[in-house]
Amino acid sequence: MIIRAADPDDFAAIKAVARATWHDTYDELEAEVIDETVDDWYADDSMPLEAPGTMVFVVERAESGSDEEGELVAFTHAVAQGDTADVLRLYVHPDHQGKGVGTELHDHLLERLEAYGVDRVRSLDFAFNDASRRFYEGLGFEQTDTGVVVIDGESYDEAVYTLEL
Repeated sequence: MIIRAADPDDFAAIKAVARATWHDTYDELEAEVIDETVDDWYADDSMPLEAPGTMVFVVERAESGSDEEGELVAFTHAVAQGDTADVLRLYVHPDHQGKGVGTELHDHLLERLEAYGVDRVRSLDFAFNDASRRFYEGLGFEQTDTGVVVIDGESYDEAVYTLEL
């Protein structure tokens, strides 16, 4: 597994991972709503790679000589402002979940955020996503707040998880 900073050529693969993950994870949303949201939220300009405090990392498979070598299987997107960073996205393709990919990617992100001077990390996800809750709590996060996100005119509760570094 190779973790590296994303570049503009990665956006199509990032969108593919997001789409597969959303369809696998968010049963509460209709397939058409998922596709429209992914197309909107994961446009080429949705993660400005050069913006101050923006960090986008991807995970590539590294099995030398295999057909999947170099395949992008996960990504994360965080924005740091002052001493706090928000993890806006951390997705692992469903075929690669449960293998430590997300944990390694998150650890890599935390190292970069700490070097940036961050001492508090927040992550947001749908409140109904029990797998996300277990993942973040397993990393030491605590749910500290709630919010609401509107998708296709519908409001959904969000959970806000916080980790003090």
